[in-house]
Amino acid sequence: MLSALERFAPLPLQESWDNAGLQVGLTETEVSGALLCLDVNERIIDEAIAKGCNLVVSHHPLLFRGLKTISDMTDVQRTVMKAIENHIAVISMHTNMDNAKGGVNFRIAQKLGLQDVGFFASKSVDGIEAGSGVIGELAEPQAADDFILMVKKAFGVECAMCNELLRRPIRKVAICGGAGDFLLDEALKAGADAFITGEMHYHQYFGYEQQIQICVIGHYQSEQYTAEVFEEIIQKDCPGVRTCIAETCTNPILYI
Repeated sequence: MLSALERFAPLPLQESWDNAGLQVGLTETEVSGALLCLDVNERIIDEAIAKGCNLVVSHHPLLFRGLKTISDMTDVQRTVMKAIENHIAVISMHTNMDNAKGGVNFRIAQKLGLQDVGFFASKSVDGIEAGSGVIGELAEPQAADDFILMVKKAFGVECAMCNELLRRPIRKVAICGGAGDFLLDEALKAGADAFITGEMHYHQYFGYEQQIQICVIGHYQSEQYTAEVFEEIIQKDCPGVRTCIAETCTNPILYI
């Protein structure tokens, strides 16, 4: 299972600050079922137990930094304890899955019906083509307000944070799921009419009026379909393994 995921999104593709790969558990454990999710917390482990899954595959790592203590002091520590006590392994595929061909950003593009999708600001890692963002084209140009409504519907978001509405049709769309404001200028250089990401700093919205349509839909919302990518990889390479996409919503942000 781990090798199948790492063949699709090799660990060298992850950013230097990341901690993708095996988080908790034994590499040779026979998998009774895999629960697929965005984040790992106690409620996710509870769902895995309830569904008879002894493996959790997440996008965001459970462990970003080393733990000096494993107790009941923090959510992460309690989650690690619960996983170990219930013999549940945890694997995380984070920025390596963001940067992989066919990964997180390609799935976002698919949900939007983009065509001719490829990396922009691409890079080569160990001879593998990779990139933190993708760019593609809509089948037909859209007015900015129609485009934003389409994005909101595709991702089930209650609101989108945008800059001034573009007064020209949108055709070419750049995407970076999660926190992607570092790619905004690269998207502009690539000729994108619109840039979709999960979160951006306030000051990044300034200065792009009538240059590019910014559309920020929420970190969780932008990456919510990552579990579908995991499921396709596992079903293709490990067809005997039962997979479940998590029903637990781990988004900590409420829109009130």
